[in-house]
Amino acid sequence: MADVKLTIAGRPYDVHCADGQEAQLIHLASLVDAKARGIQGGTEVRQLLFAALMLADETQEAQTKAGSAEPQLDSLRAAIALAESREAAARDELRAAVSRESAALDQVKQAAAREAALTAEIEKLRQGPPAAPRRAGPDHGRALGQIADRIEELAAKVEQIP
Repeated sequence: MADVKLTIAGRPYDVHCADGQEAQLIHLASLVDAKARGIQGGTEVRQLLFAALMLADETQEAQTKAGSAEPQLDSLRAAIALAESREAAARDELRAAVSRESAALDQVKQAAAREAALTAEIEKLRQGPPAAPRRAGPDHGRALGQIADRIEELAAKVEQIP
């Protein structure tokens, strides 16, 4: 416990308080002393009575203001919650739009690659027809005949397989 000496309305008081609360107690005593000194005339008890009444009035007024601010505070909290909800929804929509945009960009890139390949093929065709294959000469004709015979033999064997 701490001991504090206070002076209120010119009279000293010895007061006990919890350790660490000395500064707060001195500050409160100065408020009471200021109110008591502001009241002219009357006895010390009367000055303290009116000081106490004035401080009680100020306290009640502050409590009333705080009570009337509570609904406004609730309204502000609700508005903040709604704004945060809308922000989250907008953020989700933005992510989805970015994803769609990325997919569309990939499709455009693929289409551009196909276009480049087709353009190259068209350019080759514009440069002229490809060289005609050489006609098979007499030596080639015999080789082609042998290949055809071999294919017929293989086809016959395949037909015999159960």
